Amino acid sequence: MKRRRGIIDRFEGDLAVVEFGEVMEDIPKSRLPKSIQSGDVLWFYEDGRVEVDVGEKQRLSKEIDELMNELWED
Repeated sequence: MKRRRGIIDRFEGDLAVVEFGEVMEDIPKSRLPKSIQSGDVLWFYEDGRVEVDVGEKQRLSKEIDELMNELWED
């Protein structure tokens, strides 16, 4: 089954702005899990299911922290 990964960028009213690579899409919050937050990684499936990927969010957060540390080391 095909799926695509999106990251919650921000919320605007009843919409979640979701980043799919280089493309941003507005998705009604009602279509998403209730507990989502900015920065959450979501998997969108062909059948309409949406799952939160906590492990991927943690991995990306760690990667960003490491990049920021490298940037400020000098």
